Amino acid sequence: MNQGRVTPSSLLHPLPYETRDRCITPRAAQGVLRDKGRVLNNHEALGPLRSGVGGRRLAQLRDDGRLSWSILWKIYDKIRDPHLEQLSQTFDPLSGHYNDGGVSARRLMQELNDERLLEQKHWFSLFNTRQRQEALMLYDVLEHSTDWDTFIGNAAFFRVHMNEGEFVYAIYAAITHSPLTQHVVLPPLYEVTPHLFTNSEVIQAAYKAKMTQTAAKIRSHFTGSKSNPEQRVAYFGEDIGMNTHHVTWHLEFPFWWDDAHEDHHIERKGESFFWVHHQLTVRFDAERLSNYLDPVNELHWDDVIYEGFAPHTMYKYGGYFPSRPDNVKFEDVDGVACVRDMLILESRIRDAIAHGYFTGRDGSVISIRDSNGINILGDVIESSTYSPNPEYYGSLHNTAHVMLGRQGDPHGKFALPPGVLEHFETATRDPAFFRLHKYMDNIFREHKDSLPPYTKEDLEFPGVSVDSITLSTRLETHFEDFEYSLINAVDDTTDVEDVPIDAVISRLTHNDFNIEIGITNNNGHEVMATVRIFGWPKYDNNHVEFPFNEGRWNAIELDKFWIKLARGSNKITRSSTQSGVTVPDVPSFQTLIDMTDEALASGSALHLENYESGLGLPNRFLLPKGKTEGMEFHIVFFVSDGAKDGAVEGLHESTTFNHYGCHDGKYPDNRPHGYPLDRRVDDERIINGVSNFKAVDIKVFHVEDN
Repeated sequence: MNQGRVTPSSLLHPLPYETRDRCITPRAAQGVLRDKGRVLNNHEALGPLRSGVGGRRLAQLRDDGRLSWSILWKIYDKIRDPHLEQLSQTFDPLSGHYNDGGVSARRLMQELNDERLLEQKHWFSLFNTRQRQEALMLYDVLEHSTDWDTFIGNAAFFRVHMNEGEFVYAIYAAITHSPLTQHVVLPPLYEVTPHLFTNSEVIQAAYKAKMTQTAAKIRSHFTGSKSNPEQRVAYFGEDIGMNTHHVTWHLEFPFWWDDAHEDHHIERKGESFFWVHHQLTVRFDAERLSNYLDPVNELHWDDVIYEGFAPHTMYKYGGYFPSRPDNVKFEDVDGVACVRDMLILESRIRDAIAHGYFTGRDGSVISIRDSNGINILGDVIESSTYSPNPEYYGSLHNTAHVMLGRQGDPHGKFALPPGVLEHFETATRDPAFFRLHKYMDNIFREHKDSLPPYTKEDLEFPGVSVDSITLSTRLETHFEDFEYSLINAVDDTTDVEDVPIDAVISRLTHNDFNIEIGITNNNGHEVMATVRIFGWPKYDNNHVEFPFNEGRWNAIELDKFWIKLARGSNKITRSSTQSGVTVPDVPSFQTLIDMTDEALASGSALHLENYESGLGLPNRFLLPKGKTEGMEFHIVFFVSDGAKDGAVEGLHESTTFNHYGCHDGKYPDNRPHGYPLDRRVDDERIINGVSNFKAVDIKVFHVEDN
């Protein structure tokens, strides 16, 4: 069916949702299917892959059989698991048990029976109004299921009746937000829907390997050529870990989230939107300086888009992602917005910043001249359902993604599918993504700079001083090879065995290192402290040193953690692997299978605690690339009062939620993101003069391959 074009207002208003209750996790594994070919019964169906599974539950797993992960396995093909296949044919969604009286199920079934749902084997984009509504209808059905039989029945039934992209999004969104699946580890999206993460040349080679039944490891190269300067930093925007970080954040903080129909409020959602994209932007600039490129310039609606982009990626169904030539002037996009509209929205937002308040729907004055102002501004710019007046201030970010993504075919003349900017999985591949977010970042800075600087009293932590900083080793980065499976990328049949087909990509990483921080506590008693570590390139591309006020805005957050300081001298050793802003790679399908099999065979617990959060940056990206001769960075350490900072208890014992917040929506840090560097510094002597602040210069060396 024809899905039409997205309108600006449609980006703001999802279908209504009721309070959710339960959800379970899908599993998929070819090896499991061959051996058992069925899912577990009752509450073990689709068995949630949790950390620390053991004892009684493990015995039950052995009795019921090995875990089956079939829902996400070969998502574009028929269900391979016999039990799930039978459920898909026999389960009636209207017979399930729901806490909304079955309203959501009846609504979705009516859409299905009226043949209004998007067909299978068609592209899906969350920015397409109708497609998003359909995906969220399924999300609602899953969230209102009150027992596992109902959930798995719906999963099996709609797996074969709904568009594959809509189904995957609904499953991931439901599991992300269910209180019963808060420890579930989902398989990496780049192995579930590889087309969105992999160059088309590699996909084509994978099809050839499949057709010839030849095991293959296919080398993937970054988009573009050496004649394009932007190709020097393609390793950053095209990194599958970076892509996963971006899409995972938007799953955790969806713009369609509505408190009236969910079970909690997401604290500081707008501020987190600002911070995560601010960090992507400043990290991208650091990578550019590492490669002798100037920081990215902001995008302007009334100017040309200087950098073109050829994605070299393709949809599973729907053709290739559209390209954009160099030096394209923004055009109106039919059914989305006019360039004039974008300029008007920007002007209204900048006027609100200048006046220090937004105007609500009811005409109320909403001040932003305080620490919460950045949160309101983020809600407005994105725009989410938290925006106080979306009808007036619009949806600058979401509409901009569609506007920029459609510039290859703004009037629908060639009926091209959505561009890479219209998918969170692919958006960072386009260098224009960072120009777009530099533009928005500058609007955020306009607001932040309107706030008064922190005073000495705001910054001091009486009785605490940072005395010394010591690195354990030279900081070095290099590129390494990484493999991921393309089994789910190719079509196949049950009559032909799978052969191993992997993509091999080069990705940035760094050697592990430790930092030793010497801190003195002269308070005469133990105190709770928050340690905040930031860094920025010391020089611009002309080797001119960045002024402190410019550098602090471009600061990369390297770590944040809470710790108890004993009386007197304290030596704190912090490993790069402990950073509260990064996460390790999510285990592959096969690794999850092997870990589960091993736990079942040995009767031991299944430990996946390290992978519960996929929201942080890849832990390989803690350090920018640097240069072969060494690139200087200014690193600052700030120790603040942890008792005042902490919004929840026990932060010194866990950093699990530091980078995105707790599962009940509460953010653990009372301070603003980026504190104490989030406000302008008119006189750096103030911050340099407090004893709980210390700065050092270090070098990051990049080691080239031999």
